[in-house]
Amino acid sequence: MRTVLAWTDKIVSSNGPLPVYDLAFKPDASQLIVTAGSELLVYDTDKGDIITSLKAHKATIYCVQFSADGKRFATGSADKQVIIWNSDEFAPIGKYSHSDSVQTVAFSPASGVILSGSTSEVCLWSAEQKGVTRLKVNSKVLTASWNTEGTHFALGHYNGVVSIRTRTGEETTRIERGPNPVWSLSFCPSQDMLAVSDWSQQLAFYQLDGKQVGKERPLGLDACTISYFSNGDYFVMGGQDRKVTLWTSGGIKLGPVSECESWVWCARVKPGQNYVAVGCQDGTLSLHQIVFNTVHGLYHDRYAYRENMTDVVIQHLSTQQRARIKCRDHVKKIAVYRDRLAVQLSDRIIVYELTHDDATDMHYRIKDKLLKRLECNLLVVTAEHIILCHDMKLQMYNFVGDKVREWSLDAFVRYIKVVGGPRAHEGLLVGLKSGQVLRIFTDNPFPIPIAKVSSSVRCLDLSMNRNKVAIVDEQNVVSVYDIKTQELLFQEPNGNSVAWNSEMEDMLCYSGNGLVHIKSGNFPAHQQKLQGFVVGFKGSRIFCLNVYAMTTVDIPQTATLENYLEHRDFETAYNVACLGVTDADWRRLAMEAIEGLSLDIARRAFVRLRDLPYVDLLRTFERAKAEGKNQPDLFLAEVYAYSGRYHEAAKLFKRCGHPEKAIEMYTELNMWAFATQVAEETKSNPTDILSRKAQMLEDQQDGAAAAATYMDLGEYAKAIDLFVADMAYDKLIEVVRKVDRSESKILSKCYDVFKTVGQYDYAAETLVKLRDITHLLELHIERQKWDEAFKIIKIHPEHAAQVELPYANWLAANNRYIEAQEFYRKVGRLDEAFRVLENLAQTAIVDSRFDDVAFHYWTLAHEQLDRIPADVEAAHLDEVEKVALASFTKHLELAEIYYAYHHVRKFIHDPFTLHMPESLLNMARFVLQWGVNDKPLPPGVSKAHLLFAAAKLGRALGANKLSQTCFEGLSHLRFPFQWTEAVEVGAVTIRGRSPIDAENLLPVCPSCMTIGVLLDDTGPRCRSCLEPTVWSFYSFDALPLTQFQPEHDVSSSEARHLLSLDPRGGKAIVFGGEDDGPSWRDLVEMGGKRDESEDVDGSRMLGGRWRDHVDASPHNNSSGKSKSSKQPRRETVVKSSETLASNGGNLSDRHLHGLLKSNMSAFDAPRLSRKEMQAIPPSQSFVVSWNRRCIADRYYRLVVAEAPISMCLTCRHFFHEEEWIHHTRTTGACPFCRASASRAG
Repeated sequence: MRTVLAWTDKIVSSNGPLPVYDLAFKPDASQLIVTAGSELLVYDTDKGDIITSLKAHKATIYCVQFSADGKRFATGSADKQVIIWNSDEFAPIGKYSHSDSVQTVAFSPASGVILSGSTSEVCLWSAEQKGVTRLKVNSKVLTASWNTEGTHFALGHYNGVVSIRTRTGEETTRIERGPNPVWSLSFCPSQDMLAVSDWSQQLAFYQLDGKQVGKERPLGLDACTISYFSNGDYFVMGGQDRKVTLWTSGGIKLGPVSECESWVWCARVKPGQNYVAVGCQDGTLSLHQIVFNTVHGLYHDRYAYRENMTDVVIQHLSTQQRARIKCRDHVKKIAVYRDRLAVQLSDRIIVYELTHDDATDMHYRIKDKLLKRLECNLLVVTAEHIILCHDMKLQMYNFVGDKVREWSLDAFVRYIKVVGGPRAHEGLLVGLKSGQVLRIFTDNPFPIPIAKVSSSVRCLDLSMNRNKVAIVDEQNVVSVYDIKTQELLFQEPNGNSVAWNSEMEDMLCYSGNGLVHIKSGNFPAHQQKLQGFVVGFKGSRIFCLNVYAMTTVDIPQTATLENYLEHRDFETAYNVACLGVTDADWRRLAMEAIEGLSLDIARRAFVRLRDLPYVDLLRTFERAKAEGKNQPDLFLAEVYAYSGRYHEAAKLFKRCGHPEKAIEMYTELNMWAFATQVAEETKSNPTDILSRKAQMLEDQQDGAAAAATYMDLGEYAKAIDLFVADMAYDKLIEVVRKVDRSESKILSKCYDVFKTVGQYDYAAETLVKLRDITHLLELHIERQKWDEAFKIIKIHPEHAAQVELPYANWLAANNRYIEAQEFYRKVGRLDEAFRVLENLAQTAIVDSRFDDVAFHYWTLAHEQLDRIPADVEAAHLDEVEKVALASFTKHLELAEIYYAYHHVRKFIHDPFTLHMPESLLNMARFVLQWGVNDKPLPPGVSKAHLLFAAAKLGRALGANKLSQTCFEGLSHLRFPFQWTEAVEVGAVTIRGRSPIDAENLLPVCPSCMTIGVLLDDTGPRCRSCLEPTVWSFYSFDALPLTQFQPEHDVSSSEARHLLSLDPRGGKAIVFGGEDDGPSWRDLVEMGGKRDESEDVDGSRMLGGRWRDHVDASPHNNSSGKSKSSKQPRRETVVKSSETLASNGGNLSDRHLHGLLKSNMSAFDAPRLSRKEMQAIPPSQSFVVSWNRRCIADRYYRLVVAEAPISMCLTCRHFFHEEEWIHHTRTTGACPFCRASASRAG
């Protein structure tokens, strides 16, 4: 170890030198901050130049420290302030105060918390918290340190106490060291070990729990500072003795780093580097570099080196075993020789020896100690002596410590090496600065010159047989001399170290410029990339020292082997191979030795490879040669055959008259094509070879190859069996492609196999070759490959029936029922179409998908409608058609019920709905009125759900009577438990309301203006005139539509024509009499306005959405006076004279007359003449026609023209025009039947 002064500076002011109380390195080591009175000086670490000075404190600054990330640093001063600085801008970013001068600051390495100490308190500050945590102490805090994890910190007090606390300040351990102040302590970075030194001049180590580690060590000084290296292996200490010394982490003193002229207040290690900055009382600031020299020794494959300055590690480079000797002192020199190990310490030399006579033993014991302080440059050890080199002298001591001999040389010794020899007669190689190389024997006082180079010797080595010496000089030239003749054999440039191979005389290696060169004999050297210095060469391993690490590198000997093989020097090539080559190199040596007829070398090489067939072959040839059967071509042919050079072997076999051996060779190698070629050349039968090939392959369990051979022979049945046994179906298809179509038996067998194992593509290909369309379609149907099936029937339409019905079933099973219907119709299986739809509807009921149920029943109704003839009266329908008609009516009714129920149920179970409460109430009424008179509801329709929804909506909308009725009905039904509270509360609260329904909710008959009730046991029709309610199938409002019929002599087509004409003009006349009262037509024309005093025939407002249009009509007479209900007001209606002439009476009169005549049992729509129908505007008339004579057309007139109506042309349901437009534009389809907007009209 040695130190180098990097730079120094003297900090002075006008009043004299300024003491350097503290300094701190930035974590990236680029800057050094130094306290100088009340200022801070920022230095460039590399150059020692001052970057800037910082002023913020008003008194002397005692302490400074950086944060772990380097972004901030903190300073403490005698002005009682702690200032936090930004390290980039050198500006204060915060501060806090103490009650006394601040003696120490310390940053937590983990969290950035600042710890500061003064006479009476300790403060903890962090950027995250606003305030400062203050902890009272009984004695002045002199120093502080955090552990690496930032979980604990230690405080050194003036009264000799060391306090270890948690990050929050809670004291966990208290160490009483006596009355002497603790000025220095520090945590080791690599472990939670605390080094403490007080002014009792003792050094101690403690764990976090306060347990002392080892004994206290005397210092001989009052320490003021301790600073660890970044890796925690060493620390430096300084104080009153005016020195900075280096210590190991175990407390062993290694030596001085710096000697100063005054007290050392602070010494800090540069992060990540071996530099120490020192600050003194006299203002001296200096930076010192510590150079750790490599101390090591090598002998063959035993390498010893110093670690942590006090330990010796012995490494066996071949086995990679290691042994450690802890010397607990500064290790200065190490020497290794055979079983000896010499270690020079500060005041003695210890000689160790192996405990066992084993080449791989790593257990050492002390043999002798030389208790002398001996200074030397180099140290070597022999079996019985220690040899020290000091400048131009060599001194030899025995292990007792007596000087045995001394050699005085003419120049400084640069290199010394023990090269072995008898015990106590070992030889040394010595290289001098003058370039002289000497051989010295321990029993001879006279050195022997053996060579001389032009410049100083850097490295040298002796060959295995001690015949040659290799020397590296200061010019990096490698020179090799013959020792006996002292002749220069050769020189090589660019070398810094050299080593002979310890197992081969003529092989050496040398390193330089990042390369290692291996030279053998007189051949050119070959090179390989390698960093470091070559220190040993054994076999194929090179021992290389790179900085402080010794590495073992395996060097391939292939290039050297090639050189000797090219020169046919098989003996030396064998010796090179023994150093360590690959099996491929051994084999190459053996084969070239055979070709060179060096059979002994070849046999030894094959023995190394453990290749017994070649060994047996060589012995066979040797026996044949001994018997006089010397056939070199036959022998080489056998060798070529063994080595894989088959074609060359075959040529030699044929040339020497043994073609059968060539055929046998190719046969055993499965090289049948070449075997056949040889057979043809020798006029043998190739078929026999193929048969043998197939049989042999079959015996070898290679079924696929055997089958292929049988195919070549035309034996397809055997090939099929073998392919099936091996499951080689990709090979089996080759049979199908190869055989002729006439081989139907073979093809059918292949088809059966393919179908059985699921190889359908191959099965289909087989059927295509057989032209078996029926089975091919069956295969596609089974695999549901419908595209392929339809491609086939497009070519072969006669097979269409085979595909269409299974395809229809598949469509139905995959919910593609519309397409399925088309195919069912196509094949005439309407029963299957209906069954599928029924199943879909039932499944949807089970899954509570009632919108799908409605759609399926509508589809069923539409399908049944298609079965009804268009031009047959109801009385002339056959039984099947009557069933279809009844089914149409039933399914259409069910579709309507499920459609309305879907929205009611969705209102109960879903949090949101698109429909208004009035619409949902009407839907519930619609379904409930369908089930009047104990008529059972359809499957899946819950009466409890309907009553619960109606009760809930009725209570919210003011339909109190309806709500009360529904709650009473719920009391007799089972309903979900979670409804219990809502039902009970609703039933109680509804009783407190008036048992009437809100007028705006009550239905109004558009024909007779009678106001009905919300839940009528007679069903959805007017109680007075029995006019059926026409619902909007989106909002379920009662639409202002009245039903009429044409006169008996007017046909349906004529009625449609009349309704499509525009009304003709005429003279305006009064329609109606004083005693008659206004008819529905009059009310419509006038807007339906009555006096407030009128009775139920006209006194109430019209119900539904359309009554708003009626009230807003311009015909409303708001200025008339009220009259008695017994004298109804006369109203005028303007109609054409032609219409009046043919009217013959009031429509309402006809309606009422029809009711009286039918005894109020059924509704009979009034009949209109041609004139009356022609008088209705086309936009106000609707015809519901299913285009079947057995289903009567229904005619409707819009009573309120301001409330336009739309009708779906597919399902024939009515909607408010704005609802229809909105929904079709949003979804593109009818809400009920889901027909597209283009089809629905």
